[in-house]
Amino acid sequence: MSPGVGKTYRMLDEAHRLKAEGIDVVIGYLETHGRVETAQKSVGLEIIPRLETTRQGVKMTEMDTDAILQRSPQLILVDELAHTNIPDSPREKRYQDVEVLLDSGFDVHSTVNIQHIESLNDLVAQITGVVVRERIPDRLIEEADEVVVVDVTPETLQERLREGKIYAPEKINQALDNFFQRRHLVALRELALREVADNIEEDAIEGKVSCNIHERV
Repeated sequence: MSPGVGKTYRMLDEAHRLKAEGIDVVIGYLETHGRVETAQKSVGLEIIPRLETTRQGVKMTEMDTDAILQRSPQLILVDELAHTNIPDSPREKRYQDVEVLLDSGFDVHSTVNIQHIESLNDLVAQITGVVVRERIPDRLIEEADEVVVVDVTPETLQERLREGKIYAPEKINQALDNFFQRRHLVALRELALREVADNIEEDAIEGKVSCNIHERV
């Protein structure tokens, strides 16, 4: 539903479990945002070095898709699916890099916030007043083998923010007064839960699962 819920941590935790089961897993791209717990969770997992480029004297890095293809693992972790690549990259968006990996036969675990889904972008803007520029097509969610919602209460999320676990100290008060207002988080949480519930309902309609649960007021 929001930055800071623990998506990346959960993805890394799952990767350790799969590695213990013998799956060849690598980190294609990891963004810790300076969070110590997240960085520590990546220890013990192979990380593919990023591709480094320099633009106007500034060093920038991106996921090295070609290096991942050459490494040829079974499972690749790719953080921040909606990210826009730096100019002159082979592909404009990270999700397009992920599609290359999927088309090559690899499994991919990735992370995304609800506000980055194209069809929900306008609704999120109405809720929060924030227009998110980086988006992914809805088909990525629809085509995914599995969608997992990483859920925490708005109160927990605000507490994480105050403790400096999401943003730098100088950004905390601004975030609490804007995007991280409780009413915003409640609405975003409901939106995320409904999105996953809709996916489950579609599976039930297609006969993939048996479900007799109906919505009631």
